[in-house]
Amino acid sequence: MTTAREYRDRIDAVNAAGPFEPSWDSLAGFDVPDWYVNGKFGIFIHWGAYAVPAFGNEWYPRNMYLQDSPAYRHHLDTYGPASRFGYKDLIDRFTARSFDATGWASLFRRAGAQFVVPVAEHHDGFAMYDSEFSRWTAARRGPCRDVVGELARAVRAQSMVFGVSSHRAEHWWFFHGGMRFDSDVADPRYADLYGPAMPEQMPPNEEFLENWLVRCAELVDRYEPALVWFDWWIEQPVFAPYLQQFAAYYYNRAVQWRRQVAINYKYESFAPGTAVFDVERGQLAGIREQFWQTDTSVGKTSWSHVDGEEYKRLPDLLGDLVDIVSKNGALLLNIGPRFDGTIPDEQQELLRGIGDWLAVNGEAIYGTRPAAVFGEGPTEVVAGSFHDTERPPFTSRDVRYTTRGDTLYAVVLAWPADGVVRLREVGEGGALSRTASTVRLLGHDADLAVRMDGSELVVQLPDARPSEHMLALRIT
Repeated sequence: MTTAREYRDRIDAVNAAGPFEPSWDSLAGFDVPDWYVNGKFGIFIHWGAYAVPAFGNEWYPRNMYLQDSPAYRHHLDTYGPASRFGYKDLIDRFTARSFDATGWASLFRRAGAQFVVPVAEHHDGFAMYDSEFSRWTAARRGPCRDVVGELARAVRAQSMVFGVSSHRAEHWWFFHGGMRFDSDVADPRYADLYGPAMPEQMPPNEEFLENWLVRCAELVDRYEPALVWFDWWIEQPVFAPYLQQFAAYYYNRAVQWRRQVAINYKYESFAPGTAVFDVERGQLAGIREQFWQTDTSVGKTSWSHVDGEEYKRLPDLLGDLVDIVSKNGALLLNIGPRFDGTIPDEQQELLRGIGDWLAVNGEAIYGTRPAAVFGEGPTEVVAGSFHDTERPPFTSRDVRYTTRGDTLYAVVLAWPADGVVRLREVGEGGALSRTASTVRLLGHDADLAVRMDGSELVVQLPDARPSEHMLALRIT
């Protein structure tokens, strides 16, 4: 068994050999992978013991120890006092008896996803992989299966790119509520699960930071992910040198593997150009020169499966995907399986709906680049994090543009009732103005009739719809 000290020595040795050094200047030599810039669409998976109660959201492990919360009352009524039945006991009920990694991967491929990112460890400290640094892992408790390892093999077998997310940083304070009353969080027998359980206002100490680093490095070495996603709390200044050490180690290991990899970060936790910026449950107002990503969920209130979840509409998810891609981004769309490993029918239906649309219109998405302008139309996206349910539905006047070489794609975000598309930016004087020799509807074999009407290019659509909800035009 490798000790934490031995692992830290390994990290230092790899970084000393380079080519990347643990500094922002050196890490700025990072290049965004081709598979990422071309792939555009991935699947995020929040699945863990928090799916057992299926109540509230994936923060149930924390909220059940906050005495003024609905989760606390639910837990008391359902399972009894936390001193006798705590989160550790929910882990033992997390059996995952119907988990089928191959079936999951087939669904994700059917959805048109190009990369898949399961949560390797959430704030609860329960690793969904086989770790040497904890006995609280899915390989030893609950399912007694290496969930991340099984998914890695299944996803790669379906020719998709595999990544992982780590929310370990937030574990520093996640269970602090359980220290304020009689609960199992304060029991020293379970300190290796619940600890440190410190106040959020207190910066993490060196012991925790070193542990965070070696766990992240172990995750990289064990599964060789092409993407590592981090949640927001790594923005604490005390993390900065450890982020640089991890990024250098990961990028150096990728050089050894001869593979392209990337790291996701939020806010300003990484220096510009050293990793890929991520916006949680939100979008950007315009084109970002550097490639970026949105992570959001099919559910409106939770990342994990909860009873009574309200799901987003398929047209809204498709509209978000196209809007994000037109602004030089990618969409990482989350699902939340039930505790037994089954994926709710509503989530499966949404994924298949996305796949049906991409099967016809993926040419306007995969491998494309932004146009001179991202689009046109009356509907404004609310920019920034946590605004994913605030915009009104897109209309048939809302258009998003992408390019591939000399080809321009215009994705109209709702079918026009009169069968006519009007493109201002492609018309005379528009930012994308051109003599349109050919306009075709993806999924339709014949050229379309076009004419100029003032400053607008007007396109007459056929009666038959090759895809539901939205349409994509190829303009050459």
